[in-house]
Amino acid sequence: MVVAGARVTLREFRFEDAPQVHQYASDPRVVNHLNWGPNAWGDTTAFLALVKAEAEASPRVSYQLAITENSTGLVMGAVRLAIESPRHRRAAIGYVLAASRWGLGYGTEAAQLMVQWAIRDAGMHRIEATCDPANHGSRRVLEKIGLQYEGYRRHDFLVRGHWRDSLMFALIADPAD
Repeated sequence: MVVAGARVTLREFRFEDAPQVHQYASDPRVVNHLNWGPNAWGDTTAFLALVKAEAEASPRVSYQLAITENSTGLVMGAVRLAIESPRHRRAAIGYVLAASRWGLGYGTEAAQLMVQWAIRDAGMHRIEATCDPANHGSRRVLEKIGLQYEGYRRHDFLVRGHWRDSLMFALIADPAD
C-alpha cells in the first residue's frame, strides 16, 4: 500500500527501515506523550515484525505505514489506521513523527493522507483519535485535518507507571450518512 502526497509518502514498513524507525522510536522527546517507548532495539524489531504480520492478515484491520519524506526518502515517522468496527465503518488514527520534523507540516500531511484514504478507499464513516492533553502539537494536527473535539477521558492509559488522561476527537465522513 502506498499513499503519495506533496511532501510525504505513506508506505508499508520494511525490515531495512529499522535504523530510521529506532532513531525516532527511542527518542524520549518523541514518545513522551505516547503509551509506548522509548524503544530498545528489540522493541523496534518486534514492532516491524508485528506490522508485517498485521499487513498480511485477512481481513486486514490495521494499517501501520511509514511516513517517508519525498525529497530524501527518509523514514521520519509512522501513521496508523485501526479499523475498530468494519460493520459500523469506524476507525482510529494515530501518528508519530521524528522530533527533527516537528512543526514543519509533515505530521499534518501524513495524517490527512491517511484520513482521506480511510474514507475514500476503506469506506470509513467515522475516524477517531485521542491525544494527551499536554500534547498541543498533536491536538493542532487533529484540528487542522478536520477532527472535532468530543470529550475528555480521565485516567485513560497507564503509561510508564502513571495514569494519563486523553482528549477525544472524531471526524464524520459525511454527516448525512
